[in-house]
Amino acid sequence: MKSSQRWSTVSISCRLEWRPSRWLVAALVFISLLAAFSAVSSQLPARVSWPLAALACGAGLRRARAEWRRPAHRLVFPGDGRPASVDDVPVDAMRVAWRGPLAFARWRDRNGRIRRLAWWPDTLPAGKRRELRLAADAARAAQRGRSMAP
Repeated sequence: MKSSQRWSTVSISCRLEWRPSRWLVAALVFISLLAAFSAVSSQLPARVSWPLAALACGAGLRRARAEWRRPAHRLVFPGDGRPASVDDVPVDAMRVAWRGPLAFARWRDRNGRIRRLAWWPDTLPAGKRRELRLAADAARAAQRGRSMAP
């Protein structure tokens, strides 16, 4: 009886769902409250600082609400040389970058517009983070041209 598992390196596929991060929304709310507090605590006259505080808080809360209401997306990295897809639509030039536990995806849609998504640790568990790292590295390696002339 074999004690080792069989590992296949033929295809590294990954299916993920992106959804808005609660941590990011909470940070945006907190920053908007801090902005309002800093406007009131500054040495500006009260007739200027209070409207500025209301404006800063309103803008921050509006941004937090917009982030929370962003639709979820399904990303698929097929791993067999085919391009990645977002919501079942193939995309061009999918890139995944990492900043510690944060993952950032960047691609061009059908109209040529650049799209971006960011996964925070609360939306991408460690296992899925590893799958994404492996699939994105495999996809980047597949996009590179041949290293030698034919």
